[in-house]
Amino acid sequence: MEKMNLLGLKRTSTIFVLTLLLFSACKTKGKNEAASSDALTPAEAREITRIAYTYAFPVIDNLRVQYAFFVDTSNPEYKAPYNQVFNIPRVFTPGDKVIQTPNSDTPYSWVGLDLRSEPLVFIIPPIEKERYWSLQLIDLYTHNFDYLGSRATGNGGGSFMIAGPGWNGETPKGITKVIRCETAIASAQFRTQLFNPSDLENVKKIQNQYIVKPLSAFIGQAPPAPAPAIDFMVPLTKVEQRTSLDIFKHLNFALQFCPTHPSEKELMAKFKKIGIGSGEVFDTSKFSPEIVQAMHAGIADAWKDFAKVMQATNEGKISPADAFGTREYLNGNYAYRMAAAVAGIYGNSKEEAIYPNYYLDADGHKLNGVNRYIMHFPPGQFPPANSFWSLTMYDSTDLLVANPINRYLLNSTMLSQFKRDKDGGLTLYIQHDAPEKTKTANWLPAPKGIFRMVLRLYWPKKEALDGTWKQPKVQKVVA
Repeated sequence: MEKMNLLGLKRTSTIFVLTLLLFSACKTKGKNEAASSDALTPAEAREITRIAYTYAFPVIDNLRVQYAFFVDTSNPEYKAPYNQVFNIPRVFTPGDKVIQTPNSDTPYSWVGLDLRSEPLVFIIPPIEKERYWSLQLIDLYTHNFDYLGSRATGNGGGSFMIAGPGWNGETPKGITKVIRCETAIASAQFRTQLFNPSDLENVKKIQNQYIVKPLSAFIGQAPPAPAPAIDFMVPLTKVEQRTSLDIFKHLNFALQFCPTHPSEKELMAKFKKIGIGSGEVFDTSKFSPEIVQAMHAGIADAWKDFAKVMQATNEGKISPADAFGTREYLNGNYAYRMAAAVAGIYGNSKEEAIYPNYYLDADGHKLNGVNRYIMHFPPGQFPPANSFWSLTMYDSTDLLVANPINRYLLNSTMLSQFKRDKDGGLTLYIQHDAPEKTKTANWLPAPKGIFRMVLRLYWPKKEALDGTWKQPKVQKVVA
């Protein structure tokens, strides 16, 4: 859910060129736009599919999660129906498997948003100044369209209205702020900081005061007519999403909740050539075997482009800070949006949190539990965060790692428990087997095989955002 190295802010020329190449086809005007669908060539079908798949993946993976959380009552990960708050009065553990790279620092509260009939009002209690909290608002495209919280709106509480694309009413009295969402279906997730295990009851009290009401209930008026029940499609599996052309059937379903943005009219005209769009029917039987084969090749091309983005990220040539944010911030960079969804769907925008990643050690080798590693912080050089920082362990499938001491991360709220170096610095021990007892307090258990880690900085300071601060390296211990 939250990952990738978020140092630095500027898109490099490498990715800029990649993005131009990826979407040049949908920007072409003139004769190509006038071509009819029955004149579709395999080359054109391949290119349109590549673009359409890159566009579709975040939307479809988002719906997969929403279906599990808010629709499928038989799913063990089910939370609650749309428009109801569901509090999770604990942190994530290895048993939570729907979302990749989950945060295990802040107990979550989830809300699925169905904004078709009327806006929703989030009523937030006052929260003590020292405790970090946030409400991340995510539209169906996976844009982080706005935030509430310690950074964005403070800890003083208030009543915040979320309105969908069809609402044009007047702002009622008592509303602190109105926030617009461009899709009729969306989701929201609260994060409430947990200081330590004994603090859990305090977190529960705060969670129980997060209230969501329809606007009509908030102002004491009769509700409007309810929107029709949604007949959700059963989602594709994670594996199916990677190769199946049926992803476009699911995209067509999703687009009914997504009024076409002015910037995407040309794009949708391109997509229509292969049966993609709200109200369109995607049917591969309408195409020749050569066209269908070209479409499959287009999906493979999209994954090759994704691999280039991730390789550049892992090498530090670009910053995934650019991959999460509003529509305006991403500015049509669908390649980044797909990378963000694959690598860590629902990751925060960089102003809220950044996630320096660790796939490799200081020598450029993959992290592996057969080795032992250390991470060292010199005195006074901890990660610069206005709220807190944490280092979390994940296995090769991007899930938390089960271990004998049930420790999935080390964070700044644990500083008083760590054993400091003689000079006042801090050394963390990253390995599969337990270290000697004097180092146990600083031990982050690793799996036996390949692993990765994420260093989270919540409400990062300026030096973390402008590249002044450099993340510490992971050093392999030589026996």
